[in-house]
Amino acid sequence: MGLFKFTADSFQNFAARVGLGAGSQHDQSGYGFNYLSRNRTKLEAMYRSSWVVGQVVDVVADDMTREGINMRGLDTPEDAEEINQELDRLQVWDKLNETIKWSRLYGGAIAVMLIDGQNVSTPLNTNTVGKDQFKGLLVLDRWMVLPTLEDLVTEYGPHYGMPKFYDVITDSVGLCNQRIHYSRVIRMDGVKLPYWQSIAENLWGQSVIERLEDRLTIFDSATLGSGQLVYKAHLRTYKVDKLRDIIAAGGRAYEALVKQIDQIRMWQSNEGMTLMDSRDAFETHQYSFTGLDNLLMQFGQQIAGATGIPLVRLFGQSPAGFSATGESDLSNYYDNINQQQEGRMRTPLQTLLEVVSLSVMGKPLPDSFKFDFASLWQIDEKTKADVANTVVDAVTKAEESGLISRKTALKELRQSSEVTGIFSHITDEEIEDADDDPPPPKSELDDEESNQSDNATSSQKDGDSIQSAA
Repeated sequence: MGLFKFTADSFQNFAARVGLGAGSQHDQSGYGFNYLSRNRTKLEAMYRSSWVVGQVVDVVADDMTREGINMRGLDTPEDAEEINQELDRLQVWDKLNETIKWSRLYGGAIAVMLIDGQNVSTPLNTNTVGKDQFKGLLVLDRWMVLPTLEDLVTEYGPHYGMPKFYDVITDSVGLCNQRIHYSRVIRMDGVKLPYWQSIAENLWGQSVIERLEDRLTIFDSATLGSGQLVYKAHLRTYKVDKLRDIIAAGGRAYEALVKQIDQIRMWQSNEGMTLMDSRDAFETHQYSFTGLDNLLMQFGQQIAGATGIPLVRLFGQSPAGFSATGESDLSNYYDNINQQQEGRMRTPLQTLLEVVSLSVMGKPLPDSFKFDFASLWQIDEKTKADVANTVVDAVTKAEESGLISRKTALKELRQSSEVTGIFSHITDEEIEDADDDPPPPKSELDDEESNQSDNATSSQKDGDSIQSAA
C-alpha cells in the first residue's frame, strides 16, 4: 500500500514565511459573518447619515425605473398613451422605485397590487379585474411583513419554494393584520443568498450595505482624517524661556505672558511684526498633503467596484487618466442595469401591465403585445435625426432592391423608433395592409421598362413601314 501525500494549490516558502500557512501574521487573516442585514436601526442610521450609503441604495433603483418601458403590439398608439398616463397617475414607477430601494437597504421588500373589491389573501385572477379597479401599489419592506415560512409555494414555476403568504404586522402603513397572497405582490430581494443563508434571513435576501461596511468605514475615516489635517496644515510654535516657572508662579508674570501671546496673535500678519524676547524663539511648520488624493481615489474606486456603479455615476466625478471620459464605464453599467431589469422586473411587470390594461381600458392586452425597457443611454436630437436618416436610407434601398417587402420595411422603421423617436405611430393595421411580397429588384424593373420601350419603338417602325408601302 503506497503512501499518500497531500499538496496545496498555493505558493509557500516556509524559510521566508511567505504564503498562507507558512507561519506569518497573514495566517491569522480570515472572514466572518457580519449579519448587518438584521440590524434595521443601524442600516437606517447609515442611510440617513452617510451620503455614500444613500447613493449606493438610491442610484440603482433610480436608474432601473427612470426611463420606463417602450410598449409595442397594442391595437392603437392611443392604448399605449392611456396605459402610460395611468401608470403616471397612480405613481407606479415611483412605487417600484421605492420597492427596489428598500430591498437594497433591508434585503427585501414587496409591492402589493391594490385591486378594489378583491380579497388580498386570495390568488390573483386577472380575468376578474374590472374597470377602474386597480388603485396602485403599496410598498412594504421586510420588517413590515412576516412571510409564512411553514407554508411555501408548491406549484412548479419561478415562485416554487417561496413563501405563499405575507402577514402584515400591526404597525404597517396599510393592510394591517391582513394576509397577502404571493401572486398579488411584486417581490424584490437585495443580494440573493444561498439556501441556508436565506433560511437564516427568513427567506429574504441580504442588504447591499453588508458587504460594504468595512470599505465604507475606511473611506469615511480617510475622508474625515484628511479634513482634520487641514487644521494642522500650518502650525506655529513659540518657545519662551523659563515657561514652566512663569506658569507655576502665576500672578502678574503669567498674566503678562498671556497678554503678550494675545498681542502676537492680534498683530501677526503679512504686514505685521512679531515682538519677542531675545531669548524666545518662534517657528512655523507646514504639512504636506502629497498622496492623499490618490489614497482617497483608491478607496472610492473600491466602493465603486464593490457596488458595480462607476465613479462618474456614484460620486459624480469623471475617472482620472488620459482622455478618460467614463463613457465605457457607463455603457457597461447600463448593460448591467438592463440585465437586472430583465431578470427581476420583466415577469412581474407583465402581470402588472395586464391588470392596468383591464382597469383603464376594460380589455386584456393583445397576444402581440411586447415591451422593452427604455435605454438609459441618451442621445441628442441631431444624432437621433442622423440615425433616422441612415435607417430610412438602408430600409428604402433594401426594399427597392427586392430584399424585403413593404410590410417588413414598415416593421423595421417602427422598431427604429425606440432609438430615434420617429415612426412610432406606424400601426399594426398599416403593417397588415402593406404588401408582403418583395417587389422585383430595380434592375429588373429597368429591364422590363426598357423592353416595353423597345417593343413600342419596334411597333411604331412597323406602322411607319406599312404606311410608306401604302
